[in-house]
Amino acid sequence: MKKAIFTFAIAFLVISCTSKEDSAAPTTLDTELEKILLATSNGKGKSFYILPKSNDFDKIPQDPKNPITAEKVALGKLLFHETALGRNPVVESSNSTYSCASCHHVKAGFQACVPQGIGDGGVGFGVQGEKRAKNPLYKDSEIDVQPIRTPSALNIAYQTNILWNGQFGATNLNVGTEASWTKGTPKEKNNLGFEGTEIQAIAGQDVHRLFITKSFVESNSIYNDLFKKAFPKMNTNDNLEYKINAGLAIAAYERTLLSTEAPFQQWLNGNYGALSEVEKKGATLFFGKASCVTCHNSPSLASMKFYALGVNDLQNGNYGINTVFAVTEAKAEHKGRGGFTGKAEDMYKFKVPQLYNLKDSPFYFHGSSFTKIEDVIIYKNIAKPQNTKVPLTQIAPEFKPLNLTNEEIVQLTEFIKNGLYDRNLQRFAPQKLPSGLAFPNNDLQSRKDLGF
Repeated sequence: MKKAIFTFAIAFLVISCTSKEDSAAPTTLDTELEKILLATSNGKGKSFYILPKSNDFDKIPQDPKNPITAEKVALGKLLFHETALGRNPVVESSNSTYSCASCHHVKAGFQACVPQGIGDGGVGFGVQGEKRAKNPLYKDSEIDVQPIRTPSALNIAYQTNILWNGQFGATNLNVGTEASWTKGTPKEKNNLGFEGTEIQAIAGQDVHRLFITKSFVESNSIYNDLFKKAFPKMNTNDNLEYKINAGLAIAAYERTLLSTEAPFQQWLNGNYGALSEVEKKGATLFFGKASCVTCHNSPSLASMKFYALGVNDLQNGNYGINTVFAVTEAKAEHKGRGGFTGKAEDMYKFKVPQLYNLKDSPFYFHGSSFTKIEDVIIYKNIAKPQNTKVPLTQIAPEFKPLNLTNEEIVQLTEFIKNGLYDRNLQRFAPQKLPSGLAFPNNDLQSRKDLGF
């Protein structure tokens, strides 16, 4: 009898503690934050910042020409990670060793965890991708790298135009930029008429030396079945249609990468105990005194706006032991939106990034010029440009001293670092691939690092 009473008491205690956290009553700090959010969201309040569940397709922003379906997501999830698609390497021994996820993998918050993501021509992984390095069989000019930092694919559904300069996507901001869709370059794919996520997933297959064909699909019964379910009306004799549909499936999957389990998202959904007191104070600063919300104002805390903040480019950032390749000052990407549009007013302006799971990859801004979230906040607090190549006339008027105290910097850092951190992104990665290969990389060193 005593044992039964003891067991009941323990069970009651556990239930009570859990219920207390899940249904904590709002404090004065919660109420203050709710009032601030009401103002920053034009009266919509907390609901404006809530991310939809990843399987609630109707609520996820999507391209009308590529409606999200469960079948597309299932196919795209596998194709995104499939190293067997890495079939167009410079060095044959690298065949089937890389994937989309090589530079956008789950352990780095769908970033790369190195200052410059490496696809073909890379080896190794480490724990979170931090040991990805150049394959010694490749020349520096032969590896697949970009001249700026790999942006996150997390919460990409809230971006209509993709990359730091927004060059991918035929709609929204790129209406009227047709003259910049240069023939013979990846930008030409904008002529397909899709939004940015779809165009990037299609164009990226060529850029990143991925190769999908009818013969590849039909050689694997799982992929063959998934393609038929996802695209029942496709022309199965057209290799180009396989390529485009593969991109559409990958894009559908990417749009479901939503950080819905972050503490701030839990708080927005009514769990007042999800954020610590310090994180709540940081949130009131983010949406209040620190004015972060001026630029970062959407459910993903990104925006489709471009600003010049005068940060360093990739070739002169702070990378620790990491090395960068094939980066020169002549690269158009260093001029941001202006490098794409050619307009003087767009020069050195870069797109506002999303802010969830930043601590998964310790490199920030387009040039990876900062390695700590706190240092980013300090930079914005002081508001002194570091890149002398950026004319002061281009610096955003929003880039001005914030007058935050050291304590407030700590609080704001805590909110961004931990309040916006979804610990369970692994739910978006497959358990295994139809090919049976390792992922996100399949080279010998990566397989050892991954325990495959």
